[in-house]
Amino acid sequence: MKRFFLTGIGIIGVIQLLLAQSVQVIAHRGDWRDAPENSVLAVKEAIALGVDMVEVDLQMTKDSVVVIMHDGTIDRTTDGKGKPSDYTFAELRRFHLKNGLGRVTPHMIPTLEEIMLAARGKVWVNLDKSFNYYREAYAVLRKTGTLNQALFKTDVPYGEAYARYGHLLDSILFMPVINLDRPGAKEILDEYLVKLKPYATELNFTSDTSAILKHPEEITKWGTKIWINSLWASLNAGHDDDTAVDGDDIKDSWGWILGRGATLIQTDRPRELLAYLRKEKLHK
Repeated sequence: MKRFFLTGIGIIGVIQLLLAQSVQVIAHRGDWRDAPENSVLAVKEAIALGVDMVEVDLQMTKDSVVVIMHDGTIDRTTDGKGKPSDYTFAELRRFHLKNGLGRVTPHMIPTLEEIMLAARGKVWVNLDKSFNYYREAYAVLRKTGTLNQALFKTDVPYGEAYARYGHLLDSILFMPVINLDRPGAKEILDEYLVKLKPYATELNFTSDTSAILKHPEEITKWGTKIWINSLWASLNAGHDDDTAVDGDDIKDSWGWILGRGATLIQTDRPRELLAYLRKEKLHK
């Protein structure tokens, strides 16, 4: 297995991984296979698995409480209807989260504060859909003492992010999301690297032919890590979790991603990815 893995990612990839020493695993919406997505329990279950980071999605209630919900409405994931912003936080707590089978559970929609308290001192938190709520989220992180455990992100160019948030960008751990299929992707990426030197850069792509993927050292030389999602095929040109687990082809999935210099992988299969990385001595 070791020889197969090394062949799969190439010499450059091996060197980068040895330098990085460890690959960080991010559980998408927590461990949603064993708990309702974006719930406190999903975060706790992911922590128990040994992940390095959990991803959650931010929304805001009518009375400006930052809560965790992926969709623009609560229809799919709860026994309620409407937008989170239609309700005060107290009103929103009347509803209950559904599990992956659509069954209603006792669990309620959590606040960002509850998530950060569950994660404090244990794992990082990736704040997806957070661009509209940076200031409110920042206040929650300050209150909970978790500012060094949360990663803010956006897919807008640097100029737009700076125009909205200015020097707040210098006070947070930040990751631009770069769509490699987008015209001008390299220019957007380069501006972030030069002006902000972000903690990481998330690369999304439906085609794996971008020159950026062929030269990951052009990103990592800035001290910026590379993040690639292994969850949906549309984010990684088919080098996804299902290829690894259901297709039993690690070389063309996680191995391929590692070979592009990624040391952060967001996954819907945290248990299996962790087992693979530990076998390869790339995770504690």
